[in-house]
Amino acid sequence: LRSCSPGRARRTNASRRACLVARFGDIYAQERLDAETLLRTYISDIEMVQRIIYIAAVEAFHAAKMAYRQFKIRVRETLSLGHSGPESLEDTVLDYIVRHEDLYDVQASVNEVIRSMNINPKISVPPEIDFIVISTLIRELCCVAFSMQTLVPPLDVAFGIDGELFSETKYHRSFDSDFTAALVAYHVWPALMENDVVIVKGEAVTKR
Repeated sequence: LRSCSPGRARRTNASRRACLVARFGDIYAQERLDAETLLRTYISDIEMVQRIIYIAAVEAFHAAKMAYRQFKIRVRETLSLGHSGPESLEDTVLDYIVRHEDLYDVQASVNEVIRSMNINPKISVPPEIDFIVISTLIRELCCVAFSMQTLVPPLDVAFGIDGELFSETKYHRSFDSDFTAALVAYHVWPALMENDVVIVKGEAVTKR
């Protein structure tokens, strides 16, 4: 019997995780603000701008996770035909995906995110706005989210609801928040989670 040794993806898991968590922080600090600046040229309401960016982030993770699941199914079907070890089939599949992440059709995910945003009832924007203006942010988030699915365990963003009780462990308050308010008025950025544990806080606005 062959012993199942951990694959390369698992051996590099910690370093890849650290890089991806750092990249998520960079997107918050850079691409998010760039997107905010772009949207402010079309929309004067800062709350709506921040809502749009938050929804884009959540939708990007959703689209990337769906794409990853479909990609993984196709890879498993192909590799299972000739698999003989020494690694388990699951590890072989994971190794293949990590080595060939460039095969991820990120543009399809970007299109899916924009389609979802166009029909989201929480977004009200002038008709001349095309969310393609923030496609750089969406693309970066999709790429990071897809790569985060190759981690063991995978990382995901928390889904927030307007009016939920503010959680100190999950969010920072935005500078313009009412710091005595207990409820979230709206979210600015999602928290990053690992097995339902917050590893990077998001940002929320609290108001009475």
